[in-house]
Amino acid sequence: MSGSNETRPMKLGINGLGRIGKLSLWHHVSKKNFSEIIVNIGRQVGRGLEDIAHAIEMDSTYGRLGAYLYGHKCPRVIENLDEKTGKMTIDGVPVTILRENRNPKDINWEKYGVKLVVDTTGVFRDPTAPADDPKGSLRGHLEAGAEKVILSAPFKIKDKAASMPEDAVTTVMGINEDDYIPEKHCLISAASCTTTCLSFMVKPLLDHFGANRILSASMVTVHASTGSQKVLDRLPKAGATDLRKNRSIFNNIILTTTGAAKALALVIPEMKNIGFIAESVRIPTNTGSLIVLVLTIHDESLEEPINRNVINDIYKRAAEGPMKGRLIYTETQHVSSDIIGMPSAAAIIEGTETHTRTAAIQIDPKKACRGLEESTQIICDTISVPVTQVVVYGWYDNELGSYTNMLGERTTSIADSML
Repeated sequence: MSGSNETRPMKLGINGLGRIGKLSLWHHVSKKNFSEIIVNIGRQVGRGLEDIAHAIEMDSTYGRLGAYLYGHKCPRVIENLDEKTGKMTIDGVPVTILRENRNPKDINWEKYGVKLVVDTTGVFRDPTAPADDPKGSLRGHLEAGAEKVILSAPFKIKDKAASMPEDAVTTVMGINEDDYIPEKHCLISAASCTTTCLSFMVKPLLDHFGANRILSASMVTVHASTGSQKVLDRLPKAGATDLRKNRSIFNNIILTTTGAAKALALVIPEMKNIGFIAESVRIPTNTGSLIVLVLTIHDESLEEPINRNVINDIYKRAAEGPMKGRLIYTETQHVSSDIIGMPSAAAIIEGTETHTRTAAIQIDPKKACRGLEESTQIICDTISVPVTQVVVYGWYDNELGSYTNMLGERTTSIADSML
């Protein structure tokens, strides 16, 4: 695993101070990864820098920053505030807050010596949008002086006829990080929290059984609330088609969508040949999410079918071997709050809840072979095929514990390629 606690002689830019932006700041301050961090908010906040420092220091989900770093007895770790320059020191790390420009092309990263930017706003997701797009774009960061931009979300190309630019790539650390080519790519998506967890749940099984034996797959993420939900019911915007997004997350389980299936195929190309469905349900918790993964696997026999011990053993070996530190296998019984902030892994497989069911399905070969040459001989009425359905549960802290830590790894690995 990359990402040591050695300070790099390099500045990091973070665009946005929402959930992932703020927690990325926490992460890199704790790791001392960069010599200085420049955070762009692009607007005035509260009564000034002291209020920004307060927002950075306090968190309703993870507690105080000082307690996160050193325990509950730690005093305040933010000091040396300078309202005029926007500078402060966070646990010894110089941090500058920019409050002038929201459009990436106007941020002027070059002035601050920033070559690597993590965009956490969730607003600028189209890698095909030009740098001078009046609504702003990822490429605007490059025009402003950055050399590499990491997006803390999946790419979303608005023009359906457009293809992914050659200088853009989607990666998940521990899955396909080598797809990033420093000489080629300047826009890098770190996928999403759900895609990150899902990829670590799928890849061990895919590597073991092979894509040709996985007949179908589906997943549902039971996902904590995010900023896209409303605290109280509100009227939808003009033209809105999903009225549920405007209902109170305090009081409801809300059906929504996820782009995890599409993003998964970008980091694990073999999934393109497997029928895959991904759904999402938002629930009234602040973080700590769960993926329920269901796969249908072509089994080899009914006498010795794939069982839960086989599946769990696959995950145990992966967690102790190539995925160590990023995938955790456990037989402890968890609830969602157990996952918050700890452990710092992409996925936590709850082995006690792994289930399998094997049966023989009957296939009409005449229908299966429809379209073949008439000379093809079919000598039986039915074919019996053993099939095992597998259900796996994987936890992830969709904010700090899982996704932000993985994003931090991706950030430091790219920084190292730039030195």
